[in-house]
Amino acid sequence: MTRMRADARRNAERIVAAAGAVIAEQGADASLEEIARRAGVGSATLHRRFPARRALLEAVFRDRVAVLCARAEELLDSADPGEALFTWLRAVGAHAVANRGLSASLMLGSECHDMIINAGEGLLGRARAAEEVRPEITIVHLLKLVSAISLATEQDPDGPAEADHLLAIALDGIRPR
Repeated sequence: MTRMRADARRNAERIVAAAGAVIAEQGADASLEEIARRAGVGSATLHRRFPARRALLEAVFRDRVAVLCARAEELLDSADPGEALFTWLRAVGAHAVANRGLSASLMLGSECHDMIINAGEGLLGRARAAEEVRPEITIVHLLKLVSAISLATEQDPDGPAEADHLLAIALDGIRPR
């Protein structure tokens, strides 16, 4: 792997930081030209470093997703596996609401999506073993619920609270009958 020149690394860091701010304001479909402008670089520099929007989105969200994955790892030691899973899903939901458009932008096959799937599998497995969730529930089911809820509430004035309320309702539905 080749090392980036210092100026190229600084440009990439400025682009990722600007993209994070613009995406938080405008969603994942934010203008790449606006991102380049806020980063203080030309559009060609942005496109040279991030030839596809998806690559830029992954760069923006990778560290944030890593934090969610670390949280899942911490929760694996919880005495209550069901509550650990639900706590993590609420964190994923809050993350998705705060990072408008994340769910729709990073679909199957992305590194970030794979990281979240892998992190959630361990929590779900423990919750399933403790009979805290129905056996047919998969991590993909749960992440689709979280994604749908975040998309449905991202325009609400109190989106995070509404998302948390809807997620609580959905989580009741995955418990054993």
